[in-house]
Amino acid sequence: MATIASPSLHFLLFFARVSGLAVILLVLFWALSFNSSFLPSSLSQQDLIYSVLHPLLMVIGFIILSGEAILVHRCLPGSNGFKKLVHLCLQGVALASGIFGIWTKFQGKYGIFANFYSLHSWMGLICISLFGTQWVIGFLNFWHRGEVRKARRRILPWHVFIGLYTYALAIATAETGLLEKLTFIQTKRNVSKHSTESIVVNTLGLALALLSAFIILAAVSPKYQTLQTKVLYSETRSFSS
Repeated sequence: MATIASPSLHFLLFFARVSGLAVILLVLFWALSFNSSFLPSSLSQQDLIYSVLHPLLMVIGFIILSGEAILVHRCLPGSNGFKKLVHLCLQGVALASGIFGIWTKFQGKYGIFANFYSLHSWMGLICISLFGTQWVIGFLNFWHRGEVRKARRRILPWHVFIGLYTYALAIATAETGLLEKLTFIQTKRNVSKHSTESIVVNTLGLALALLSAFIILAAVSPKYQTLQTKVLYSETRSFSS
């Protein structure tokens, strides 16, 4: 039975890339245009750099790259071995960005544990721990050629589920971080709820929500549809009209 590429998957991939680009632009605009809101002026320039690096690394380096890694098996041509290599490398870079992004919160004036008191920080530590464990397990079971094929088949559904869950958790962690930062700048820095910065941060949160929806939907959508299914669908539409 003949198969053709699913048109819905192409649309999902397109909107995922558009949402990802919007997220990147919004994060860069926020960090570069409103960097005075990240830290009080009394702190050093180095502390400001660490504070700005955190959202850049966690959103662009961690969420965007891991989303692209999820889409590798859906859109990248080539053999399965090549796709696994690209997936592994992208997830490795995303993991390194996440670790370095969390490391930036250990720096600064107030010591190591000053920033690890909120729901956002706890979710971030859980997320990066799951991500690191997932990467190691994926490397051992899908890239290492000595693994038994039956073990791979047993682990694959859990690998996919935990990967998508961790990605969704990363989005949720980013959303709580945006809410935490927005609450801080509105109450402590007297930034208006209708200011440009507030609108940028809220728009970034919506873009992240859309991005996660497109990424996850593209990941679970069928890559191909049978020609018979397409013909039946066309006949049904013609009959209904």
